[in-house]
Amino acid sequence: MKQKVNNIGIEGINPPEKVCNDPKCPWHGHLKVRGRMFKGVVISAKADKTVIVQREFVRYVRKYERYMRVKRKIAAYNPECIDAKEGDVVIIAETRPLSKIKHFVVIAKIKSEGE
Repeated sequence: MKQKVNNIGIEGINPPEKVCNDPKCPWHGHLKVRGRMFKGVVISAKADKTVIVQREFVRYVRKYERYMRVKRKIAAYNPECIDAKEGDVVIIAETRPLSKIKHFVVIAKIKSEGE
């Protein structure tokens, strides 16, 4: 029997191949996705079901009339069906607070470290 996959309402992102029974998974559980989405690189996957994603962007500094490169680290929930590892490029989306620091969930793995 094939398990039902939720439609998270984001165009162009396909559900993962693996199936999980995680209630906090946006694809196979009850977690709703809303708000902002980011693309970044997983720099740490040591904690249980948590990854640290680093995103890099540019910010304009008005005083110097230049742009500077900025890096931010975001803690995100890592469902069992996606299972992101260090070095993977992932897409994370905002959700309700899952813990003290986790307000994002990994919704897709774009590129694995070995590719």
